[in-house]
Amino acid sequence: MSLVALGINHKTASVELREKIAFSPDQMVTALQQLRLMSNDSEAVVVSTCNRTELYCHLATPEMLIDWLSEFHQIAKSELEQSLYVHQNVEAVNHLMRVACGLDSLVLGEPQILGQIKQAYSTAKTAGAIAITLDKLFQRTFSVAKRVRTDTSIGENAVSVAFAAVSLTKQIFGELSTTNVLLIGAGETIDLVAKHLVDAGVTNITVANRTLARAQGMVEHIGGNAITLAQIPQHLGQADVVISSTASTLPILGKGMVESAVATRRHQPMLLVDIAVPRDIEAQVGDIDDVYLYTVDDLQGIVEQNMASRRAAADEAEAITDEESKEFIAWTKSLKTVDVIKQYRQSSFESKDELLEKALQKLAQGGDPEKALTELANKLTNKLIHHPTRAMSGASLSGDDETLHIISKALGLGVDN
Repeated sequence: MSLVALGINHKTASVELREKIAFSPDQMVTALQQLRLMSNDSEAVVVSTCNRTELYCHLATPEMLIDWLSEFHQIAKSELEQSLYVHQNVEAVNHLMRVACGLDSLVLGEPQILGQIKQAYSTAKTAGAIAITLDKLFQRTFSVAKRVRTDTSIGENAVSVAFAAVSLTKQIFGELSTTNVLLIGAGETIDLVAKHLVDAGVTNITVANRTLARAQGMVEHIGGNAITLAQIPQHLGQADVVISSTASTLPILGKGMVESAVATRRHQPMLLVDIAVPRDIEAQVGDIDDVYLYTVDDLQGIVEQNMASRRAAADEAEAITDEESKEFIAWTKSLKTVDVIKQYRQSSFESKDELLEKALQKLAQGGDPEKALTELANKLTNKLIHHPTRAMSGASLSGDDETLHIISKALGLGVDN
């Protein structure tokens, strides 16, 4: 058996190199077809994301894959080899399972990579680049990833400030479908917060930004309303949750503005999360009754605690992937046994059919039935015992007691007695 996992990732290669050997959707089918033809019965799956490009292949050598990757992307092998990692057989299986479980990701335990691997598998299957071995491997990998998510807590805790902000919101408000959220800013962090909020069931979102067009661009994807920073005082009283992250050098929300908003809410609590540096919300806002203010430092503490929890869960996940990868390799080895058994049975039946046909011919020509049957039995017996007898004789002459014991046991000779 020859299973190979070969590639680069965020740990081994720069962004520039990762860009050079990434596979676009338009290239993927061509790449898979070329890999499929690399050797007889070869199989291939290509995983290509912003953080990694990996080839998973059956019946292709690392040298063949490196040469192909270099030629496909027109990049010097010397540049490529500095950043490549290669895993074979059980290590290749374990690597795939670790990647699928988020154990090799930039953010430990992140779930997105599993979806990307499933897409890569689906593309390879559609392209006809997968047969029994890789099909079984990837199906087993998906099962392992599900087991890790179920049996460990690796995916339960927030490990980004944006996700931590949303997790805090869920802890305080519980059901979020009727919660009004005001997002201040329209940068990358707020965009990520918005996506997490939508995933959490929030439907009432208002985005406030200095540039209205930028806010409108965001709400086109998530739904909701867009306003300018100047319109915040008119909308603040309706917000149950305010999450702010801008590049402003001065606070966006002052104590007076928030006090006015609280007065219109009749003591309904407000959660304000300030993940900007410098702060978007004045520290004195935290002194107002019915207002709960959290800063980026508060969230960072949550993230660090959760990362420690994920690292502990990762140890459990590593044990699972190690166990499952060994079991998969044991399954691939069992395939060889099945092939040997099939070959042995086929050979035996062919011998039987050949000798039976000769016996029937003699009977049809008027031969003595008893003589024909005796000849059939003797010739069939001699043919069936020929190879085992030679093997036992060879083992005996060479003093190979272990082989002699194995053959004797396989033939049911009761050597233990």
